[in-house]
Amino acid sequence: MQTKILPIGRKKHVALVAHDSKKDDLLAWAKFNRESLVKHHLWATGTTGWLLEQELGLAIHRMQSGPLGGDLQIGAKIASGEIDFLVFFWDPLAAQPHDPDVRALLRLAVLWNIPAATNRASADFMFSSELMNTEYKRVVPDYDAYQRERELRMEKEIEAGGTSEWAQ
Repeated sequence: MQTKILPIGRKKHVALVAHDSKKDDLLAWAKFNRESLVKHHLWATGTTGWLLEQELGLAIHRMQSGPLGGDLQIGAKIASGEIDFLVFFWDPLAAQPHDPDVRALLRLAVLWNIPAATNRASADFMFSSELMNTEYKRVVPDYDAYQRERELRMEKEIEAGGTSEWAQ
């Protein structure tokens, strides 16, 4: 698959998400990293965003609560290039009613090649990287070219009189 470069600016768009059992851990991490966080645009799911605003006194763009679609809203922002970095403290031991949304969010972070910290140690290592304060050229698959190629294959198959497997 072809690739393309999507630039990430010096000021990152950072999404902060935490399951209920990990909210205190994220709050402690965010307090410790407040001076670094203030340099970036911050996004969060509902309750997490509210708690971060209260604790840090920073403006947070808040989505819905995770179970109400907030994870999917953050995922959509990743897919549209509006989120550059994901900090998601999730609880691998507790079943969540919105587990498919959680998996989708993590999948989109990988698909669009954005850094994703899933615990305090990975967040510390990634956030302290000098790359957090510089521009970065992110390499991603060219999904637009992939979609165009797929559509051309469908058109050719239909023109040849076949029934496209995609038309079902």
